[in-house]
Amino acid sequence: MVSMLWLIPVLPLLGFVVLGALGLAGLRLPRALVSSVACGSVALAFALSVSCVATLAGMPEHHRQIVVTAADWIPPLGLSWSFLLDPLSSVMILVVTGVGLLIHIYSIGYMWEDEGYWRYFAYLNLFMAMMLTLVLGASLPLLFVGWEGVGLCSYLLIGFYYTKTDCADAGRKAFIVNRIGDALFVTGMLLAYVTFGNAFGIIEILQRGPDVAATSPGVVLAITLLLFGGACGKSAQLPLYVWLPDAMAGPTPVSALIHAATMVTAGVYMVCRMSPLYVLAPATLATIAAIGALTALMAALIAMAQDDIKKVLAYSTISQLGYMFLAAGVGAFGSAIFHLTTHAFFKALLFLGSGAVIHALHGEQDMQKMGGLRRHLPKTFLAFAAGWIAIAGVPLTSGFFSKDEILYKVFLSSPGLWAAGFVGAIMTAIYMTRLMSLTFLGPSRTHHERPHDAPPTMMIALGTLAVLSLTAGFGAGPLERWLEPVLAASPDTVVPRGAEPHEGPEMLLMILSSLAALGGIGLGYYLWVTRPGLPDRIASRLSGLYRAVKGKLYVDEFYDAVILQPFYALCRFLSGLDLKAVDGLVNGTGAALETSGHVLKLFHSGFVRNYALLYLVGAAAIVWYLVL
Repeated sequence: MVSMLWLIPVLPLLGFVVLGALGLAGLRLPRALVSSVACGSVALAFALSVSCVATLAGMPEHHRQIVVTAADWIPPLGLSWSFLLDPLSSVMILVVTGVGLLIHIYSIGYMWEDEGYWRYFAYLNLFMAMMLTLVLGASLPLLFVGWEGVGLCSYLLIGFYYTKTDCADAGRKAFIVNRIGDALFVTGMLLAYVTFGNAFGIIEILQRGPDVAATSPGVVLAITLLLFGGACGKSAQLPLYVWLPDAMAGPTPVSALIHAATMVTAGVYMVCRMSPLYVLAPATLATIAAIGALTALMAALIAMAQDDIKKVLAYSTISQLGYMFLAAGVGAFGSAIFHLTTHAFFKALLFLGSGAVIHALHGEQDMQKMGGLRRHLPKTFLAFAAGWIAIAGVPLTSGFFSKDEILYKVFLSSPGLWAAGFVGAIMTAIYMTRLMSLTFLGPSRTHHERPHDAPPTMMIALGTLAVLSLTAGFGAGPLERWLEPVLAASPDTVVPRGAEPHEGPEMLLMILSSLAALGGIGLGYYLWVTRPGLPDRIASRLSGLYRAVKGKLYVDEFYDAVILQPFYALCRFLSGLDLKAVDGLVNGTGAALETSGHVLKLFHSGFVRNYALLYLVGAAAIVWYLVL
């Protein structure tokens, strides 16, 4: 079955081709057919992924690396459509196809009444094909094909309701901001090609890394920083995170799949995939850790004051991605992938749960207009609660294990960064409890009569993800051992090797993490359930800070003033220059020729006697001139 590895991305691609071709042909596709093609292709990809991973698991530990070439691509550059299966890509394909299948099933109920039903599932299938190409690509260019493909699908799905101005603008914003990061990624990829002996293959680059770093450490530093610049765009880190909150304009299942569980983790995956190269550039790792910590803190702070339920989850996603980069920055690449996996479960659950709430309230997203929904949506409440305690880090949930492991590894490297992560963990528990309280607890503030739980197709996905969110943390040990052969060992300068056996600090940090989660939940419950008027009084006393946080720290306004407005002014200047100088020169030339034509035609009357008279006058003038 491993020889059929190339079929994993091709199967959903075929689903896209079938749905796209039939839809563009103008056929009215039955929704059952659309659902069968879309979900069936992903289900087959998931089954094939499980089979391939099982085969990989049966191989010796240090020989778990399979490259399957499907076809030639650019022979002069040595490029082919080659796919790499190893422990890291195996985890990713299981997450992508497994979570993707659940969200496809959920989408059947959520999008059933939508006029663009076939178009939605065609886009979703294309996304699955591109994301699987990204994680299986054996070369940087093939990885970049998937990288750009998921960016295209993100643009299409954010702007799915393209007749709405806000949705169309959000799609364009995501597309443009990501182009900045992608330009950095391409530059780094090309620099790697010329640096590593005209090699694009990931295996070749990583093998030649130590030799190149010994002779050209500055070049390796530049390559890793440029590639990380691309990751900042795709995984919404400072300063390129501003597109992700606006991306919530798309359908909620899109937010769950693309902007929480899969696409936005592509940058984390790429850094971990290239980890043997990154450990050769300690300055880059320090930069990654600092940006990850700052992003985690800033996004958590902004999430505290948002009222749109999806915006809260969007900033939460940015914050959790910051934790993943924080882990990678201190060399704990396995911890980053572990948190990536658990986050895929509980954040997909939270987004799908918010979708069930929005579906029940006929599109309402303002949490201030919800409340008391626990009584009307008991199944949704229970599923959502599982995601809530998982992301908050309640002991024995998946989020507790993965976040605690990150904080422990960070503490061994930098107590200062640990403090930032610890504060972020407290804020996570607080703002998620605020979301839970305003949505499900307290008195009802909704004007919708008798909201009801989601249909069975949506509840299947919610229930499965709830179970995974609660139990996936117990796979930490096996996952770490599984990833160990492919991820770089942490250098001594990042995580001291002798620090691992010290269980005393780890136990103390685990207790502190538990107190942070439970204390944050308790404080959130006190503020928004026990004393619901208190947050408003606190906000009024901290009016300036509160307005800044609610205004998302005015980062968008800053970019508008510093980048966009000067750019628009330059465009207006160049437009005026074009109209007055370039167009003026062209139009002036035409006017001069037209005027000269009018003058010359006065001397062309068509009468021979006039021409003879002019000839005589001219000859007399010449003679007169010569005589004088």
